[in-house]
Amino acid sequence: MSQTPSRLSDDELTALRQFDTCKLANAIEKLNLRLHNEGYTMPGLRCVTGSCDSVLGFAATSRVRCGDPPLRGSSFQDVAEWWAYLERQPWPRIAVIEDIDPQPARGAVLSDVHAEILRALGCIGVVTNGAVRDVPALGEMNFPAFADQVTISHAYVHLVEYGTPVNIHGLPIDPADLIYADIHGVLSIPVGSVGDIVRLAREGTRREARVIDLCRSAEFSFERLYAEMHDLEINR
Repeated sequence: MSQTPSRLSDDELTALRQFDTCKLANAIEKLNLRLHNEGYTMPGLRCVTGSCDSVLGFAATSRVRCGDPPLRGSSFQDVAEWWAYLERQPWPRIAVIEDIDPQPARGAVLSDVHAEILRALGCIGVVTNGAVRDVPALGEMNFPAFADQVTISHAYVHLVEYGTPVNIHGLPIDPADLIYADIHGVLSIPVGSVGDIVRLAREGTRREARVIDLCRSAEFSFERLYAEMHDLEINR
């Protein structure tokens, strides 16, 4: 398997993984990099593989249909061009698959065999607004799947296009976008601001820890709470 270099250093990726999506979203908001109601998925997406491990990587995008047979071409699993595209994406890779049927999740966009192929091609997980199947096997192979549903059959799943913008639960994702998925959903992270995001996430975590420690302390008082919350608010 060929491996396209990451757009971030190992240290930068490790630094981001110290935090969950909520802490990083707070930091992004403070930097005013975008509107505060943008850059993350709306409710509905969930980790279906049990452990709900977080995955951080660059989006390798595709769009599929499942409800009806393809007008031409072969099945999604047999499209060699898609596999070749995956190997050209920066590492680590997350397969991001948009089911564009009017009613998504009629068929599974991912099975255990397909997951093994994706993993061999450098993917560390999948994000989809559609459905997946073979969930116990996906859990055993430690291939996190963030999906809308689970289902029995792949139905007529077939590739429509790849390497194009997709939309997953209200989050627009472009090819090679840096995304972070955990139990809360999926967050898009601006690559050019990673250093500042990590710095502000650390500062915010320390300030929040002071408030939590105070609430658990025998020294708790309204006055001290007010002072800590005031400090937290002015530094947001």
